[in-house]
Amino acid sequence: MARYRGPQSRIARKFGEPIFGPDKAFEKKNYPPGVHGVASRRRKKSEYGTQLKEKQKVKYMYGVLERQFANLFKKASASKGVTGEVLLQMLEGRLDNVVFRLGIAPTRAAARQLVTHKHINVNGEVLNIPSYQVRPGDVVGVREKSRSLEVITAALNSRRYTKFAWLEWDNTTLAGKYLNRPERAEIPENIKEQLIVELYSK
Repeated sequence: MARYRGPQSRIARKFGEPIFGPDKAFEKKNYPPGVHGVASRRRKKSEYGTQLKEKQKVKYMYGVLERQFANLFKKASASKGVTGEVLLQMLEGRLDNVVFRLGIAPTRAAARQLVTHKHINVNGEVLNIPSYQVRPGDVVGVREKSRSLEVITAALNSRRYTKFAWLEWDNTTLAGKYLNRPERAEIPENIKEQLIVELYSK
């Protein structure tokens, strides 16, 4: 399956929340898409259906494919700590997500594009792998040749940078340091990771 590139508002409506960020279309129609959208709210979902929906939501949110997600879960379950929390930490540690969190890009999709087009470096070296796991102490920044790009300057000028405890931003060098893996309480996304753990445990 290829990565989803269709209408984001439709997917947000499917999950009942603006998973891709502020969305005016979602605010106008905050019910599932399709002819039976409003009626489908009343249907009771099975336990499996609820768990699957949560997994799908997280996949769309972080832009991760099924195989990638399954591999991440496998690594998380083999690691020390609470599996669900470790999984979210790994998703937050992806290079494209760190670029997004630093405010270099307005969305994760835009951050992924910047990475694949070689506009981002890690510790001074250009990296074009969005799934690269950033490690504590790594410095993620905008490549010097790319700093004048309109898409990057626009994002930085209009960025609504929220300070995250695990990130440190330097506006002079246009780079941020990944200090440590975030605690669960520090990850703002509305995710019920326990449902995903239960789904994979079957």
